Amino acid sequence: MPDGVAHEAPRALHQHFDSLEQQHEAASLGMWVFLATEVLFFGGLFLTYLVYRFWYPQEFGEASRTLDLFWGASNTVVLIASSLTMALAVAAAQEDDRSKTVLFLVVTMVLGTAFLGVKALEYSRKFAEHHVPGPGFAFEGDRPEHAQIFFSLYFVMTGLHAVHMIIGIGVLAVMAILAGRGRFSAVYSTPVEVSGLYWHFVDIIWIFLFPLLYLISRHQ
Repeated sequence: MPDGVAHEAPRALHQHFDSLEQQHEAASLGMWVFLATEVLFFGGLFLTYLVYRFWYPQEFGEASRTLDLFWGASNTVVLIASSLTMALAVAAAQEDDRSKTVLFLVVTMVLGTAFLGVKALEYSRKFAEHHVPGPGFAFEGDRPEHAQIFFSLYFVMTGLHAVHMIIGIGVLAVMAILAGRGRFSAVYSTPVEVSGLYWHFVDIIWIFLFPLLYLISRHQ
């Protein structure tokens, strides 16, 4: 083992682990367990949406068609691109390329911020159209109360997804700062890898949200 790597290994190893491999496995397992709980959480929301859509297909279809397909598709492209840059950041960290690690982390954060900006634009339009559930809700249709259920689920699911995005951007900001300080290398890049798992998970959630909310009733 080269001298530089030999000196870095003890510094990166936390005292309650016997080896870097064990530390890496524990961190990865912890993240996968956390993501499993998130799957159960979002899975419950998806199931709730599908049940209500089965009960009120016409009203859900009418409400879904008021969403802007262009912006929804644009955000999907943005998040797919962010998954690519996140994967490149992980690869750069594993190759001990500090500048590329920071660069790709920053680009990923920029793409995540762009996603949130588009979502804020969509929300503002829904407020202007009075499609926000509550006393001021208004919707043209035979049963606006059923359309209100759709928009309630829309705001809850996309809002929670946005919160996860904000948390992810914060985590990546910390990773970028640490990477700039030279905390990661070919020996130790576990935090970047675990952060990547979280980011990819958030992206995958949107891949399910987009067709459920924007596409499922476009053929009607």
